[in-house]
Amino acid sequence: MTQIATLTRLSKADPGDTNASELTADRLAVRFQGLAAIADVSLTVQRHEVFGLIGPNGAGKTTLVNCLTGFQAPTEGRVLLGRESTAGRSAVRFRERGVARTFQAGRLFKELSVLENVEVTGVGLGLGRRAAASHAHEMLAWVGLPDKATLPAGALPYTDQRRLSIARAMVLSPAFVLLDEPAAGMSDAECEDLMVLVAAIPKTFTCGVLLIEHNMRVVMGISDRIHVLDGGRTLAEGTPAEIQRDAAVMAAYLGMEA
Repeated sequence: MTQIATLTRLSKADPGDTNASELTADRLAVRFQGLAAIADVSLTVQRHEVFGLIGPNGAGKTTLVNCLTGFQAPTEGRVLLGRESTAGRSAVRFRERGVARTFQAGRLFKELSVLENVEVTGVGLGLGRRAAASHAHEMLAWVGLPDKATLPAGALPYTDQRRLSIARAMVLSPAFVLLDEPAAGMSDAECEDLMVLVAAIPKTFTCGVLLIEHNMRVVMGISDRIHVLDGGRTLAEGTPAEIQRDAAVMAAYLGMEA
Protein backbone atom coordinates (compact mmCIF):
# COMPACT_ATOMS: atom_id res chain seq x y z
CA MET A 1 0.00 0.00 0.00
CA THR A 2 2.91 2.35 0.72
CA GLN A 3 4.22 1.88 -2.82
CA ILE A 4 0.79 2.71 -4.26
CA ALA A 5 0.64 5.91 -2.20
CA THR A 6 4.11 6.87 -3.47
CA LEU A 7 3.27 6.17 -7.10
CA THR A 8 0.15 8.32 -7.00
CA ARG A 9 2.37 11.35 -6.41
CA LEU A 10 4.74 10.76 -9.32
CA SER A 11 3.05 13.08 -11.80
CA LYS A 12 1.77 16.64 -11.72
CA ALA A 13 -1.12 15.26 -13.79
CA ASP A 14 -2.19 13.29 -10.73
CA PRO A 15 -5.99 13.70 -10.48
CA GLY A 16 -5.70 13.07 -6.74
CA ASP A 17 -4.37 16.65 -6.48
CA THR A 18 -7.96 17.85 -6.29
CA ASN A 19 -8.94 18.99 -2.80
CA ALA A 20 -12.62 18.33 -3.42
CA SER A 21 -14.20 16.48 -0.52
CA GLU A 22 -17.60 16.07 -2.18
CA LEU A 23 -19.10 15.12 -5.55
CA THR A 24 -22.58 16.60 -5.80
CA ALA A 25 -25.61 16.28 -8.05
CA ASP A 26 -27.70 19.40 -7.53
CA ARG A 27 -31.28 19.06 -8.78
CA LEU A 28 -30.26 17.20 -11.91
CA ALA A 29 -32.69 16.50 -14.73
CA VAL A 30 -32.04 14.77 -18.04
CA ARG A 31 -34.64 14.61 -20.79
CA PHE A 32 -34.42 12.75 -24.07
CA GLN A 33 -36.91 14.02 -26.65
CA GLY A 34 -39.10 15.32 -23.85
CA LEU A 35 -38.99 12.14 -21.77
CA ALA A 36 -37.37 12.49 -18.33
CA ALA A 37 -34.68 9.90 -17.57
CA ILE A 38 -34.04 11.61 -14.24
CA ALA A 39 -35.83 14.56 -12.67
CA ASP A 40 -34.82 16.81 -9.75
CA VAL A 41 -32.25 14.39 -8.31
CA SER A 42 -29.84 15.66 -5.66
CA LEU A 43 -27.17 13.71 -3.79
CA THR A 44 -23.69 14.16 -2.40
CA VAL A 45 -20.90 11.57 -2.24
CA GLN A 46 -18.31 12.19 0.45
CA ARG A 47 -14.62 11.43 0.00
CA HIS A 48 -14.50 8.96 2.91
CA GLU A 49 -17.53 6.76 2.19
CA VAL A 50 -19.11 4.05 0.08
CA PHE A 51 -22.35 5.52 -1.23
CA GLY A 52 -24.79 3.01 -2.70
CA LEU A 53 -27.10 3.86 -5.62
CA ILE A 54 -29.94 1.41 -6.19
CA GLY A 55 -33.26 1.24 -7.98
CA PRO A 56 -35.27 -1.00 -10.31
CA ASN A 57 -34.23 -1.38 -13.95
CA GLY A 58 -34.93 1.85 -15.81
CA ALA A 59 -34.78 3.96 -12.64
CA GLY A 60 -32.17 6.32 -14.11
CA LYS A 61 -29.05 5.09 -12.30
CA THR A 62 -26.74 4.93 -15.32
CA THR A 63 -27.97 8.28 -16.63
CA LEU A 64 -27.16 9.84 -13.28
CA VAL A 65 -23.69 8.31 -13.23
CA ASN A 66 -23.12 9.52 -16.80
CA CYS A 67 -23.86 13.06 -15.60
CA LEU A 68 -21.54 12.69 -12.61
CA THR A 69 -18.65 11.61 -14.86
CA GLY A 70 -19.06 13.97 -17.82
CA PHE A 71 -20.53 11.47 -20.28
CA GLN A 72 -23.93 13.20 -20.26
CA ALA A 73 -24.71 16.90 -19.90
CA PRO A 74 -27.73 17.48 -17.65
CA THR A 75 -30.74 19.25 -19.11
CA GLU A 76 -31.16 21.06 -15.79
CA GLY A 77 -29.21 21.32 -12.57
CA ARG A 78 -25.49 21.16 -11.77
CA VAL A 79 -22.71 18.72 -11.00
CA LEU A 80 -20.23 20.09 -8.48
CA LEU A 81 -16.76 18.83 -7.60
CA GLY A 82 -16.33 20.40 -4.20
CA ARG A 83 -17.71 23.89 -4.73
CA GLU A 84 -16.59 24.00 -8.35
CA SER A 85 -19.08 23.70 -11.19
CA THR A 86 -18.23 21.12 -13.84
CA ALA A 87 -20.43 22.65 -16.54
CA GLY A 88 -19.01 22.12 -20.02
CA ARG A 89 -16.34 19.66 -18.95
CA SER A 90 -15.67 16.56 -21.02
CA ALA A 91 -15.43 13.06 -19.56
CA VAL A 92 -11.66 13.27 -20.06
CA ARG A 93 -11.49 16.41 -17.95
CA PHE A 94 -13.59 14.78 -15.22
CA ARG A 95 -11.04 11.94 -15.08
CA GLU A 96 -8.12 14.35 -15.01
CA ARG A 97 -9.74 16.11 -12.06
CA GLY A 98 -10.16 12.87 -10.14
CA VAL A 99 -13.54 11.40 -11.05
CA ALA A 100 -13.15 7.85 -12.38
CA ARG A 101 -15.63 5.13 -13.28
CA THR A 102 -16.14 1.60 -14.49
CA PHE A 103 -18.73 0.43 -17.02
CA GLN A 104 -21.16 -2.47 -17.07
CA ALA A 105 -19.61 -3.70 -20.31
CA GLY A 106 -16.03 -3.40 -19.04
CA ARG A 107 -14.56 -1.49 -22.03
CA LEU A 108 -11.20 -3.25 -21.77
CA PHE A 109 -8.55 -3.37 -24.49
CA LYS A 110 -8.98 -7.10 -24.90
CA GLU A 111 -6.04 -7.61 -27.28
CA LEU A 112 -3.62 -5.92 -24.87
CA SER A 113 -2.22 -7.67 -21.82
CA VAL A 114 -3.74 -7.22 -18.39
CA LEU A 115 -0.74 -5.13 -17.37
CA GLU A 116 -0.89 -2.98 -20.50
CA ASN A 117 -4.57 -2.22 -19.85
CA VAL A 118 -3.63 -0.55 -16.57
CA GLU A 119 -0.36 0.90 -17.86
CA VAL A 120 -2.01 2.70 -20.78
CA THR A 121 -4.37 4.45 -18.36
CA GLY A 122 -1.41 5.74 -16.36
CA VAL A 123 0.32 6.99 -19.51
CA GLY A 124 -2.89 8.70 -20.61
CA LEU A 125 -3.01 10.51 -17.26
CA GLY A 126 0.55 11.80 -17.58
CA LEU A 127 2.87 9.17 -16.12
CA GLY A 128 6.05 8.17 -17.93
CA ARG A 129 6.14 4.65 -19.33
CA ARG A 130 8.35 3.22 -16.58
CA ALA A 131 6.36 4.83 -13.78
CA ALA A 132 3.08 3.71 -15.40
CA ALA A 133 4.31 0.10 -15.60
CA SER A 134 5.44 0.11 -11.98
CA HIS A 135 2.14 1.64 -10.85
CA ALA A 136 0.20 -0.89 -12.95
CA HIS A 137 1.98 -3.79 -11.22
CA GLU A 138 1.03 -2.36 -7.84
CA MET A 139 -2.61 -1.90 -8.84
CA LEU A 140 -2.85 -5.45 -10.17
CA ALA A 141 -1.43 -6.75 -6.91
CA TRP A 142 -4.01 -4.73 -5.00
CA VAL A 143 -6.98 -6.17 -6.93
CA GLY A 144 -5.59 -9.71 -6.78
CA LEU A 145 -4.39 -10.18 -10.36
CA PRO A 146 -0.58 -10.09 -10.11
CA ASP A 147 -0.16 -13.56 -11.62
CA LYS A 148 -2.24 -12.68 -14.69
CA ALA A 149 -0.38 -9.56 -15.80
CA THR A 150 0.90 -11.04 -19.07
CA LEU A 151 -2.38 -12.61 -20.20
CA PRO A 152 -4.51 -10.91 -22.86
CA ALA A 153 -7.31 -9.05 -21.06
CA GLY A 154 -9.86 -10.82 -23.26
CA ALA A 155 -8.68 -14.20 -21.94
CA LEU A 156 -9.57 -13.36 -18.34
CA PRO A 157 -12.65 -14.91 -16.74
CA TYR A 158 -15.52 -12.45 -16.57
CA THR A 159 -15.15 -11.78 -12.84
CA ASP A 160 -11.42 -11.05 -13.23
CA GLN A 161 -12.29 -8.60 -16.00
CA ARG A 162 -14.41 -6.74 -13.43
CA ARG A 163 -11.41 -6.57 -11.11
CA LEU A 164 -9.22 -5.32 -13.94
CA SER A 165 -11.75 -2.57 -14.63
CA ILE A 166 -11.47 -1.47 -11.00
CA ALA A 167 -7.66 -1.47 -11.21
CA ARG A 168 -7.83 0.79 -14.28
CA ALA A 169 -10.28 3.13 -12.57
CA MET A 170 -8.05 3.46 -9.50
CA VAL A 171 -4.94 4.50 -11.44
CA LEU A 172 -3.41 7.62 -9.85
CA SER A 173 -5.78 7.44 -6.88
CA PRO A 174 -8.86 9.41 -8.00
CA ALA A 175 -10.87 11.46 -5.54
CA PHE A 176 -14.06 9.61 -6.48
CA VAL A 177 -14.74 6.35 -8.30
CA LEU A 178 -18.15 5.29 -9.62
CA LEU A 179 -18.53 1.53 -9.96
CA ASP A 180 -21.31 0.32 -12.25
CA GLU A 181 -22.51 -3.13 -11.11
CA PRO A 182 -19.09 -4.60 -10.28
CA ALA A 183 -20.64 -7.73 -8.72
CA ALA A 184 -22.64 -8.69 -11.82
CA GLY A 185 -22.14 -12.36 -12.66
CA MET A 186 -20.14 -13.15 -9.54
CA SER A 187 -20.63 -16.13 -7.24
CA ASP A 188 -21.30 -15.61 -3.53
CA ALA A 189 -17.63 -16.23 -2.71
CA GLU A 190 -16.48 -13.80 -5.40
CA CYS A 191 -18.94 -11.21 -4.09
CA GLU A 192 -17.45 -11.57 -0.61
CA ASP A 193 -13.97 -10.86 -1.99
CA LEU A 194 -15.29 -7.90 -3.98
CA MET A 195 -16.96 -6.43 -0.89
CA VAL A 196 -13.63 -6.47 0.96
CA LEU A 197 -11.91 -4.80 -2.00
CA VAL A 198 -14.49 -2.02 -2.50
CA ALA A 199 -14.89 -1.34 1.22
CA ALA A 200 -11.11 -0.75 1.43
CA ILE A 201 -11.03 1.94 -1.27
CA PRO A 202 -11.96 4.98 0.90
CA LYS A 203 -9.30 4.23 3.53
CA THR A 204 -6.59 3.01 1.14
CA PHE A 205 -6.91 5.77 -1.45
CA THR A 206 -8.87 8.53 0.36
CA CYS A 207 -11.40 8.02 -2.41
CA GLY A 208 -15.18 8.21 -2.23
CA VAL A 209 -17.07 5.35 -3.90
CA LEU A 210 -20.44 5.55 -5.60
CA LEU A 211 -21.62 1.97 -6.03
CA ILE A 212 -24.42 1.01 -8.45
CA GLU A 213 -25.40 -2.53 -7.64
CA HIS A 214 -28.37 -4.88 -8.01
CA ASN A 215 -26.91 -7.38 -5.54
CA MET A 216 -28.54 -6.19 -2.34
CA ARG A 217 -26.24 -8.24 -0.12
CA VAL A 218 -23.26 -6.38 -1.56
CA VAL A 219 -24.69 -2.87 -1.47
CA MET A 220 -26.29 -3.26 1.97
CA GLY A 221 -23.16 -4.90 3.35
CA ILE A 222 -20.61 -2.18 2.51
CA SER A 223 -22.48 1.10 1.93
CA ASP A 224 -22.39 3.87 4.51
CA ARG A 225 -25.40 5.53 2.88
CA ILE A 226 -27.76 4.49 0.09
CA HIS A 227 -29.74 6.57 -2.39
CA VAL A 228 -32.76 4.96 -4.05
CA LEU A 229 -34.07 6.00 -7.47
CA ASP A 230 -37.39 4.96 -8.96
CA GLY A 231 -38.80 6.29 -12.21
CA GLY A 232 -35.99 8.83 -12.46
CA ARG A 233 -36.74 10.42 -9.10
CA THR A 234 -35.35 10.10 -5.60
CA LEU A 235 -37.37 7.62 -3.57
CA ALA A 236 -35.31 7.56 -0.38
CA GLU A 237 -31.84 8.11 1.08
CA GLY A 238 -30.39 6.85 4.34
CA THR A 239 -28.29 4.23 6.04
CA PRO A 240 -28.71 0.59 4.97
CA ALA A 241 -30.85 -0.06 8.04
CA GLU A 242 -33.11 2.91 7.27
CA ILE A 243 -33.48 1.90 3.63
CA GLN A 244 -34.40 -1.67 4.57
CA ARG A 245 -37.21 -0.34 6.77
CA ASP A 246 -38.54 2.17 4.22
CA ALA A 247 -42.02 1.18 3.04
CA ALA A 248 -41.72 2.98 -0.31
CA VAL A 249 -38.45 1.18 -1.06
CA MET A 250 -39.97 -2.17 -0.15
CA ALA A 251 -42.85 -1.49 -2.52
CA ALA A 252 -40.50 -0.53 -5.37
CA TYR A 253 -38.55 -3.75 -4.92
CA LEU A 254 -41.56 -6.02 -4.38
CA GLY A 255 -41.01 -9.13 -6.39
CA MET A 256 -37.32 -8.42 -7.00
CA GLU A 257 -34.48 -10.50 -5.61
CA ALA A 258 -33.05 -9.18 -2.36
